[in-house]
Amino acid sequence: MFFPRVFLKNREESEIKQGFPWVFDNEIDSVKFEAADGSGIKQTGLTDAVVDDGGVVEVFAKSGAFLGTGVINRKSKITVRMIGTEHADCIMGDALAFYEKRISDAYDLRKLRYSMKDSYRLVYGEADFIPGLIVERFVDTKKNVYLVVQFSTLSCEVFRREIMSALRKIIKPYGVYEKSDAPTREKEGLSLRSCWDGEVRDEKIVIRENDVLIQVDLANGQKTGYFLDQKDNRKAVSALCEGKRVLDTFTHTGAFGLNAVKGGAKEVVAVDISEEAVETVRANIALNHAEARMTAVCADVFDVLKEYERLGEKFDVIILDPPAFTKNAKNIQKAYGGYKEINLRAMRLLKSGGILVTCSCSYFFDSEHFYGMVMKAAEDSHKRVQVLSKSGAGADHPVLLGYPKSEYLKCAVCRVI
Repeated sequence: MFFPRVFLKNREESEIKQGFPWVFDNEIDSVKFEAADGSGIKQTGLTDAVVDDGGVVEVFAKSGAFLGTGVINRKSKITVRMIGTEHADCIMGDALAFYEKRISDAYDLRKLRYSMKDSYRLVYGEADFIPGLIVERFVDTKKNVYLVVQFSTLSCEVFRREIMSALRKIIKPYGVYEKSDAPTREKEGLSLRSCWDGEVRDEKIVIRENDVLIQVDLANGQKTGYFLDQKDNRKAVSALCEGKRVLDTFTHTGAFGLNAVKGGAKEVVAVDISEEAVETVRANIALNHAEARMTAVCADVFDVLKEYERLGEKFDVIILDPPAFTKNAKNIQKAYGGYKEINLRAMRLLKSGGILVTCSCSYFFDSEHFYGMVMKAAEDSHKRVQVLSKSGAGADHPVLLGYPKSEYLKCAVCRVI
């Protein structure tokens, strides 16, 4: 079986060899096809090839060294997404077995750290060697397993049948909801899709996280329904909240605040600008019988922080878990201003010795920018800050060396004096 060969320009192979799974359009020198008579792999034995988007290709350095196998898509600036270091015929000879192995490996990795009753990210795209695929595994209070699946690139869409079959065989889910509605699909030339795959189940379920009950809307919740990446950080923060007054901003589902209640907080105020999010928070407060200690406020966090400062409000613990203020490198300075403002105001609202839990989920706003921003916010608010811990996403979000985008979340626990 012969597959088209993508040859990179000179010295463009180093990142691929280190594990980076993308080939950009400006890195490609040529696309060739080997003659059917098997005349060899030399450049002289190859002819120019026209490859349909979604086609499987082999990737080579300019020198002819084999680098791996990928899927081509000329509609995207990321023209080839690598799917394996094997030759294409090894993958395509039994694509179902290939993806069963990929998903089984991801599942086994999670089982090292999580129990069968835990909800977690089962497949984390490139970091689990399936570019563009996100799979969340939710377990409800009835012990039913649900999967939320997101195909965001053509490289996994073309193997949708094999991937879904492998997931059903290995995980045996009670329900599968496909939430392939990310804007990145349109950049890949794909239509949006959001629906149950197979039997229709309840869209709203209740999971247990760190012994806290959380309602998850599989169909209408943000992104894949719930942000599982902060699970371990929420548990760590709960241990700091006994007897404390806590402000949980950009609360989304109220999960940080509810973990604070579980940790013994005497009062929690949870703020979000979304009416739908606040409705969910209130439902979660009721689920956990936390009405006496936790309230939800629908308001712009920037406005709330200003108003609390004007009123002279003080808190023992403040949690800042905003959405990504930038999703590209061009807007870093604008994002810096937003991050700095909320951190500066939060520091002013804290009692001396209070705890600031500050986060950023933007890969482009890297650690250097993030911790530099915290330092400047402290300087401008005339505070001193001790960083007690630095963390990222949980073990269900492994960091793939050679692919820095897999390390995006920053969570710092700080003491503000």
